[in-house]
Amino acid sequence: MEKLVCIVGTNASGKSGLGIELAKKWDAEIVSADSRQVFTGLDLGSGKVTKEEMQGIPHYLLDVARPNDFFSLYHYQKLAYEAIDDICSRSKKPFLVGGTGLYVNAVVDGYNLTGDSPDPVTRSMVESRSTDELLAMIREKAPRMLDKLDIQNRRRVERAAEKALSDAPDVPNAPRYETLVLGVTWPRPELYERIRIRLDKRLSEGMIDEVRSLRENGATDGFLYRLGLEYRYILMYLRGEFSSYEAFYDKLFMEIRHLAKEQMTWFRKRKDIVWIDMKDDPAERCNELIGKFYERS
Repeated sequence: MEKLVCIVGTNASGKSGLGIELAKKWDAEIVSADSRQVFTGLDLGSGKVTKEEMQGIPHYLLDVARPNDFFSLYHYQKLAYEAIDDICSRSKKPFLVGGTGLYVNAVVDGYNLTGDSPDPVTRSMVESRSTDELLAMIREKAPRMLDKLDIQNRRRVERAAEKALSDAPDVPNAPRYETLVLGVTWPRPELYERIRIRLDKRLSEGMIDEVRSLRENGATDGFLYRLGLEYRYILMYLRGEFSSYEAFYDKLFMEIRHLAKEQMTWFRKRKDIVWIDMKDDPAERCNELIGKFYERS
């Protein structure tokens, strides 16, 4: 199998910058694993790397869908496979970099997915049931799906229930690549301070105007709300649902920190991740691990 290096981590952990630094050394190209960066126009709110920040390293799976488009895990996996295989065909090295755990797992573990459109009757029924009811359905129909399901994420529970109720065969995973998964980590107080600094920077650069422009150009409130975090709470702020800017800011900061905690919980489920201390020369440690990985036959 072709070899794939993955660099994963939470919001504001520095994974994108580290991925670019490592890619420059290893003649690699980067495939993004971020569920919001696939959409055009979602730049500041998703933390999408700029052309300048890329430093000439090609990036894939950015801006491949338009706001309001239906873009599923199947679509992501298909495009990621195509990008990785193309990179390998040109004797370059593929790096998968991002913080959406489900996207990472779909590629690394080789989820067996289909491109079938959701059944509207099933979707309506699923959306009307409680999370506990949905988990019971999944446990009965496809218990293996619970192994890596984030049961705190309502949307993912709904999608898993839809799949379980579809009567599609529960096909085992089929990994396509040999992988090295590197996880970047910070002590929690320092990560929270990095989150605050990044949030302040993006707000000062016009993140609220970005959401206002998306709405003016046709992005629906439903689409923006489902994106979560910055897009959800800025939308609520623009609709006057906060008593003040300070109340909006405090809520958003709290929710971003909460997501970072959830991301770490998600990634900790993977026992193959090699954790990298970002305070202790992470590039040197990563280069050592990547070198050994490529040397293996």
